[in-house]
Amino acid sequence: MQTEARAVTKGLGADRSPLRPGRSDRQAQPGGQTDRLRFLDEATGRISRGLELDATVYELCQAAVPAFADHVLVHLSDPLPFGEDLPATLPVLRLYGTERTPPRPPGVPAPPASGPVTPSAVAVRLAGLLDGGGPVFGDAPDVASVVGALLATGDASGPVPSGRRLLVAPLRGGGRFLGSVVLVRATGRPPFTDDDLPVASQLATYTALGVHRAVLYRREASFADALQRTMLPPSLPAPPGVRLASRYLPASRTSRVGGDWYDAIPLPGNRVALVIGDVMGHSLTSAAIMGQLRTVAQTLARLDLPPDEVLHHLDEQAERLGGRHIATCLYAVYDPVRHRLLVANAGHPPPLLLRPDGRAEIVRVPPGAPIGVGTGGFETTELTAPAGATLLLYTDGLVESRDSDVLTGVERLQDRLRAAAAGPAGAAPPALEALCEEALGILGSRDRDDDIALLAARFVGLDPETVASWYLAPHPRAAGQARRLARRTLHRWGLDALDEETELLVGEVVGNAVRFADGPITLRLLRTDVLRCEVGDDSPLVPRLRHAQPSDEGGRGLFLVDQLALRWGATRLSTGKVVWFEQSLPEPGTVR
Repeated sequence: MQTEARAVTKGLGADRSPLRPGRSDRQAQPGGQTDRLRFLDEATGRISRGLELDATVYELCQAAVPAFADHVLVHLSDPLPFGEDLPATLPVLRLYGTERTPPRPPGVPAPPASGPVTPSAVAVRLAGLLDGGGPVFGDAPDVASVVGALLATGDASGPVPSGRRLLVAPLRGGGRFLGSVVLVRATGRPPFTDDDLPVASQLATYTALGVHRAVLYRREASFADALQRTMLPPSLPAPPGVRLASRYLPASRTSRVGGDWYDAIPLPGNRVALVIGDVMGHSLTSAAIMGQLRTVAQTLARLDLPPDEVLHHLDEQAERLGGRHIATCLYAVYDPVRHRLLVANAGHPPPLLLRPDGRAEIVRVPPGAPIGVGTGGFETTELTAPAGATLLLYTDGLVESRDSDVLTGVERLQDRLRAAAAGPAGAAPPALEALCEEALGILGSRDRDDDIALLAARFVGLDPETVASWYLAPHPRAAGQARRLARRTLHRWGLDALDEETELLVGEVVGNAVRFADGPITLRLLRTDVLRCEVGDDSPLVPRLRHAQPSDEGGRGLFLVDQLALRWGATRLSTGKVVWFEQSLPEPGTVR
């Protein structure tokens, strides 16, 4: 594990509070047995408070100086060992924390953030010297030379202290050598005695426990972060008619792992489902529940269910997961052909719509109960989604904090988006990536108590002239009728170079639909960066590619589609299915 070494340095001024308020630094020195016990009780309590490596080392330095020593240096192994993992190379010792009295003079810089590095040979010698497990004085054999090499790259000023003014204690955790603590007393106070060895040993023991705990926490947090990020989409799709951008920020506090997620799912007809959700809590369980709900939402989306039904089934699934798992979710479907937006909300903060003229509006969607409550009552709202407008979906970590409620945060976000879109009349709207950064700007420099997910969608829409659709009766003549409609449409679009191939593919797919459909068959052609054909019917039977035998009379239609089309597929819907294929557009100037 690569240590993110950062020197923890703070000069001590005249206003330093001693370990026991109301006593001078010299009076606070642990002299008698009672004083030592009191000192250890407070010092070990301070050292044990933090989970982070910085906090553990900082509290040791603050507790030890000036009550027990005048100068303390903490060196940690880099990389720090974990469990049975063996580092690929010999570890070095890195100065991680230092403290001294009197205070550091003004203008004297603190040690660099990375901390000076001691060669691995010195680290090995020091580990062997402290192999007995307890602290040693500076007059012990070989201590002076090793500590001299250790402090030569550290924060020492002047000659290396000798004799019993120097005390070195090992840091051991999980049965491994983690580093050392060097304690120094100046000439103005008594040297260390044998009675100080147990005190130094206890300080080192609690520090080592804190370091080991911090290593475990960092490793677990990194696993949790990796787990959560793998459950989020690695990239967003690029469906015609909409532009997408996203952000995810983990919480900056101890409990960083949450259940926020977002998704963008392509649907038939160049539509796209936009999803954002937040599982309550901060734990691996929350992240795991998030992953399950996201998977369910993807499955339901591909069934092309209305938004309210998707939320209803998510609510049922949350109950089946066991326990009391509560989540909020907002589910929207954008249709670039009709320029319409369908939205349903399950207790989630309302989305914001930034219109082309710069107005930022809160989208008023009836908020249902959160997922997992089991009361249902979700409602789908249909809205106009004009070309050039931007929809912003977010989780409550962006707008809620200990200092402001959700409503106040949403209004601040609305004002910020409005300001970002302000500009001269006719100016292009702000880029999506820049808009996401502007939205995150309301966080300021404060620590984040919650993780944040953000999904922005800019509606471009499709020109009605690039879409053609028909309803066909499930009659044997439907395939021929579909071929004629496709030929006329391609001629109107200037795609005559594709008419023979497209006619063949359309006829095969429509003919297959006639075999199973009871109701009308839908045929739609869309011209974007490709030519897309969609054939829908009310049969749930999805065709599968198979290789026909020479004696078979049928079974070759999909084989032709697979060979001639750029891509093809079939999507089962709540009302049947859609079979689609795509063809590359011919190069300009191509003729038949």
